[in-house]
Amino acid sequence: MSETLYAPLPDRAVIRVSGPDRISFLQGLVSNNIEKITADHSGYGALLTPQGKFLFDFFVYQQDEDSLLIECERGEDGARAAELFKKLRMYKLRAKAELSDVTESYDVVAVFGDGALSALDLPDTPGATAPFADGIKAVDPRLSAMGARVLLPKNELAQMAAIGATESDENTYHQHRVLLGLPNGSEEMEIDRAILLENGFEELGGVDFKKGCYMGQELTARTKYRGLVRKRLLPITITGPAPEIGTLIMNGDKEAGTIRSIHGNAGLALIRLERIGDDADLTAGDAKVLVHIPDWVNLPETAA
Repeated sequence: MSETLYAPLPDRAVIRVSGPDRISFLQGLVSNNIEKITADHSGYGALLTPQGKFLFDFFVYQQDEDSLLIECERGEDGARAAELFKKLRMYKLRAKAELSDVTESYDVVAVFGDGALSALDLPDTPGATAPFADGIKAVDPRLSAMGARVLLPKNELAQMAAIGATESDENTYHQHRVLLGLPNGSEEMEIDRAILLENGFEELGGVDFKKGCYMGQELTARTKYRGLVRKRLLPITITGPAPEIGTLIMNGDKEAGTIRSIHGNAGLALIRLERIGDDADLTAGDAKVLVHIPDWVNLPETAA
């Protein structure tokens, strides 16, 4: 993918958190270290249940000295963003922080391809951030190979052509994403069930084990230090008819995993670690499945 592409992402929402307690308020909720979010550095994290199960993932940017922006999944008719907003408002209690939905003020744009970071004059450093056209540009905090994310003021998409980027579409963006093995919220992570470390959050910088307590921290830490990860979300390519989401991946009569998403002939699947290496015989419905292990994924030696 030698050229620089951009794709508007209409299924993203933006919530502003402002006020003197904005950092301490989010710090007690979010899996990552909000104190590290600056004008030069953005982050990726999640909100969990008290039992440590996935609810929402999102990117966090500093808008100005008094405000943070949370870029999150919008969902059908805005339902996912509205649910996150409601959760945050519920937990705010007496914190001196204000929440506002500013989705209609921004276009969220993914910029990807081999020339993406140089076109935006960004370093090859996950999370590196700078101003852009009265908005924000940031290297994807998860993985620089993913490219960059841009929060543009509405009706400023012409700025993308000005940097030499060619318009693409969401499907091309998602094919790029799944081949790198990166999750996209509830599309691949099951609400109230998914565990962060099964979905790459440690390697992708989405969880900080040194920051102290946050909601769901105990299970996340226990999963890491007791070696309790038994499955991983991994890229797959398929040959044959595309299986439905949720289709079991089989190795003969043994269950090897579950299809979580499909984009073209690629997707993401939650794979049992003991089945890693069995990919020559994996099937999902009438399709053959090949599992790929990205360079950034750290698997136990017994599974690698």
